[in-house]
Formats: sequence, structure tokens, C-alpha cells
Amino acid sequence: MQYDFTKHIESPIFKVIAQASKLLGYRSYVIGGYVRDILLRRPSNDIDVVTVGSGITLAKKVAAMLPGKKEAKYYGAFGTAMINYKGMEVEFVGARRESYDRNSRKPVVEDGTLEDDQNRRDFTINAMAISLNEDDFGTFVDPFNGMGDLEELTIRTPLDPDITYSDDPLRMMRAIRFASQLHFYIEAESFESIKRNAERIKIVSMERITEELNKIILSKQPSIGFKLLDESGLLKLIFPQLVQLKGVETVNGRGHKDNFLHTLQVLDQVAEVSNDLWLRWAAILHDIAKPQTKRWEEGTGWTFHGHEFKGSKMVPKIFTAMKLPLNEKMKYVQKLVLLHLRPIVLAEDIVTDSAVRRLLFDAGDDIDDLMLLCHADITSKNEEKIRKYHKNFEIVQEKLKEIEAKDHLRNWQPPVDGTVIMETFGLPQSREVGVIKNAIREAILDGVIGNNFTEAYAFMKAEGEKLGLKVVKEITEPVAVASNGPVPQKLND
Repeated sequence: MQYDFTKHIESPIFKVIAQASKLLGYRSYVIGGYVRDILLRRPSNDIDVVTVGSGITLAKKVAAMLPGKKEAKYYGAFGTAMINYKGMEVEFVGARRESYDRNSRKPVVEDGTLEDDQNRRDFTINAMAISLNEDDFGTFVDPFNGMGDLEELTIRTPLDPDITYSDDPLRMMRAIRFASQLHFYIEAESFESIKRNAERIKIVSMERITEELNKIILSKQPSIGFKLLDESGLLKLIFPQLVQLKGVETVNGRGHKDNFLHTLQVLDQVAEVSNDLWLRWAAILHDIAKPQTKRWEEGTGWTFHGHEFKGSKMVPKIFTAMKLPLNEKMKYVQKLVLLHLRPIVLAEDIVTDSAVRRLLFDAGDDIDDLMLLCHADITSKNEEKIRKYHKNFEIVQEKLKEIEAKDHLRNWQPPVDGTVIMETFGLPQSREVGVIKNAIREAILDGVIGNNFTEAYAFMKAEGEKLGLKVVKEITEPVAVASNGPVPQKLND
């Protein structure tokens, strides 16, 4: 197949690189992902340039020759440099050959030829290059038939895969990531090599592993990557809790669903409607505690009581182990794992204002994402059952809209806060303050009292009397309003 690459290197930056290379006596090439993405017809603004010479020297020369006094950023420890030019990030590196110590991913690097540099690339589809030299500008250099592998939708290593994967075990994750992102196949011998070398992943930092895993999670159909990770033996090494979901146990002819396959289906269904990485993580972890909570109960069958509570407690441990952020992202995932059964219970029962009000209060601004997760959590093979659940969820969502419009409960705060309680009863921060605050909140959410200062304050005094407290100061004016504006005057059940 003949392909004209010149139209893809018409930007002035490429001509300047060619001129600078000639002045320095270097030979330079665009290589890797940019070339691959040209053939895949995917937009790319990341351009890797390899030169038979010093990448930093070439970058300095190019920066000096570009209009507008461009500056290059230099990374001397890696021998690389970067120039930003009209929305493109151009990285320069000298051609090199690498050798590895078995216990480290960090190679011993020596200057090399273009051939040496292509030999060290992870996959044939990433080893293709385009000449930026004046004598053969635009010439395609493809020693390993990467174009053929693109046409065959194949991931293959340039050299012996055992060497490629053993030298840098992160390439095993990258192979699976590309297969997941591009819907490619990993060539059979290459995949067998991943199986043989799976244990080598232990020398890779968890940060780098998780970076690749997140890219798999963000692919269009992430289950492809997870199934390959499982089949290769990598998943049990990097994410053992997920592997524990695998399998079906049967008692008296009754088996539960395979929660591993169910989780992957839920993940794929979330991926169809959202690109949010953390919502996808919530899909992955929503049933993570089912192995620990699985019980067989006579007359009932298989149960997983409390898996949402136990699962939410597992989230921080998993995030810590996988070097994921322990911030609001983790708390968001933890919340969705904890609440993921609540809309399902509502859908199976009579939907009361009180129950919807509590769900809105607990979910806050994450209620819409929670409903997306719940819709995705329906994976029955019974089409009638699926239709029923989706219909019931629609009823719940309509009720959510109705209650939210009336009561404005997202991120809502009761009209009597801890300060009022302490001033009224002359209390320091104490257990009694928390008890009264909870009682007020529950009474308003249940519709026992209205969501206004007068009713809440009267209720507070009555609760204080039950605890043996005396009023030392009457407060007649509300000192707090809801975070989203004035509180509504009544919550009707």
C-alpha cells in the first residue's frame, strides 16, 4: 500500500527541523505515535522526533530558527527537549540503543542509529518513521511492517517479545492498553510471552501501572483490556480484589452470577454514557465486597448483604494500594459504591417522598451519576426484567426531579445548626449536640416537621428536654440558610 505522508508534514515546524538538521549534519525523523495516528486517521498533536545526534542540540537550533523566538524545555537527565508550536508538542530525542539490567526498567543508554532506535520500540506500529531530511523528505521508514500490522489490527513487538517485555515489563500493560483502545489483537506469540513474563510486572512502580490501567478504563470498551489482563495473569498481580469476583458457586442447583463478568458489563455500560474516569472506577468497585459478603441462606438463596457498606470501606485501601488520589475523587467513588443499591431498592418498592428526600440528601450533586451507575447495573439476560427495572428507574428519576424542584435538597443543610444548639443550651461541642442535630435532620427528612427555623427550633428544644437539658438562651432568628439559597418553608410527604 502506497501512502503520501508529505501532506501530514506540511507544517512549517517540519521544514525548520529539516533545515536545522542539515545545518547540524544530523538525520532526523518523525517517529512513533504521530505516524501511527496518521495511518489510523486519528488527530494527534504529540510529535516525537528522533535524530541521529543530540536531541537537545537539535531542539535549541530549531527553537532559534522558528519565528517568534520560541524556547525549548530541556530535560537533560533524559536527553530530551520539548517545543510547543501552534498547539503541537514536539519532543526531540537522540537515536539510541538500550540495554537492561534484569532488576530494573532503567536502561543503559548509548548513542545509536535510526535502526537501533526502531529496534528498541515497544511495537511495530510505534516503530514507523517519516524522514525529515531534505534529500528524502517524507520517505516512510517501516522496517518491521508496522503498516501491515495496522491493516491486520495486530499488536506485535519488533524483536523477540520475551526480550521486549522482560526488558521493560510496562510494555505488557501498554500492549493490552493499545489492544483495548484500538480494538486490536495481540499477536499470539506476543501474548504468550506476556503470560510467561507476567511476574516481571512486579519491578514496575504502581504509579506507572495505574497510569496504563486508567487508560484502559477510559477506552471505549474497557472490558476488552480487563479480560486480556485477566487471561495474561497480570490482573491478579496488580488488582487481586477484582479477580476475586470471578467464578460461580452452585448450591442445590442454584448459582449466583459471575460478578467479575457482571462488573465488566456494568463498566462497559457506564462507558457508553460517560467518559468520567471516576464514575468508571465506581462501576469497577461497586460490587468489590461481594466475595467477602457472599452467603447461602436456605429459602432465600445466595445473598450479599452489606456488600455496599463493606465495599465503600475497601475503596480507600484499594486507592492507597494503587496510588490513586486520596482526595475528593476517592470520596466520590466511595459514596457511589455505598449508595448504589439505594435507587434499586426504591425501584422495587413504593416510592415515597421521604425515601427520595433521603436519597437526594445523601447523594447531593452526585445523584445524576448515581442514577447512571444504577441503570448500568442492570445486566440480567431477561429482557422483560431489564425493561421493568429501567421503567421503574425512570419513575424514581421523575420523583427525584419533583422533590428536588420542591425541596432543593442537593447539598442541603437543616435550618438549625450546632451553633444554635450550643447557644440555646449553653453546651460545648459534645455528644448531645450531635444527637440533637441528627434528630432534627431525620425529622425534616421524614416530613415530621417543616424545613424552617421555627418548627426546627421548637423540635430542638423538645429533644433537649428529653436529654435533661435546660434552655439558657432563647434564639428567635435563624442564623443559617441552605447552601443553595433560602430554605424552602415546608417538605411535604
